[in-house]
Amino acid sequence: MNTARLVTTPLPATTVATAAHPTGMEWPIRVHGLDKHYDGQRVLDGASLQLEPGAVLGLIGRNGAGKSTLIRCLLGLVQPDAGEASIWGRPSLQLDDEAKARLAYVPQQPEALGWLKVGDMLDFVGRFYPRWDAAFVDATLERWSLPRNKVLARMSPGERQRVALIRALACRPSLLVLDEPAAALDPVARRELLREIAQRAGESGTSVLFSTHIVSDVERVASHVAFMHEGRTLLQVELDTLKECHLRLRIPASAAAQLVGRVPGEISRRALADGALSVVILREADAAWPALASAPEVRADVLSLEDLFVEVAE
Repeated sequence: MNTARLVTTPLPATTVATAAHPTGMEWPIRVHGLDKHYDGQRVLDGASLQLEPGAVLGLIGRNGAGKSTLIRCLLGLVQPDAGEASIWGRPSLQLDDEAKARLAYVPQQPEALGWLKVGDMLDFVGRFYPRWDAAFVDATLERWSLPRNKVLARMSPGERQRVALIRALACRPSLLVLDEPAAALDPVARRELLREIAQRAGESGTSVLFSTHIVSDVERVASHVAFMHEGRTLLQVELDTLKECHLRLRIPASAAAQLVGRVPGEISRRALADGALSVVILREADAAWPALASAPEVRADVLSLEDLFVEVAE
């Protein structure tokens, strides 16, 4: 068993673009260089992220990678120690009512308004959203067998998460942010949620950010994927082109001893038990592979999304 420590490198500046959107529209989400400490422990370490209009971005990371903290900083619920976060060009800590009415957020463990009955909570919240879809609420409560007259605090975690998802989707948001949305859902409910996300993005142009550690969920609905590890964003790339722009190189011990510095595009490096190196590289779409990829005795492999996630975040 390999117990060598994984060495990850900061996200290359070219991996997540920082230019204005070519159409002149504001990016729904822009995060750059976020740092956050709790009790002396660094939770975010220069994390950067962005979401273009109409995209579905799956944020993958192990528990404790910093996904929830990044999302809370993004939404202005937590103030970062350094860095910038904005929604539609507005600083996250200064969002006005108009901007808040256009976004919806579901935390990993919904706890708000737990003393209310399901129907009372949804009727109350709906008054604050001009685009509230009452018909969707009624139909989805019936489809998911959720009673209107049950107190939220007396529901199971999965039921409460379903109600929170209905509340978020019913306001017809332009931006939907979900933190581990399927954590407490059974397989059938999870599939329905993913179908709804895909439909909203496809038909309504809703921009979606959802964090997860379930790689298959990302593969089902995401147009883009970003990996987080130890508070850092290791990569962000369009899912369809991911296989074309990454390789895992196995460098034999004889060559590894002579390797000086980082390989161009390197995002992770692992020392193997036999002295060899496993290096994951990511290239720009039009760039050539580094010469090392075709060097004698160097093996180059294209990984599945799950294997790539394990390689860079294990």
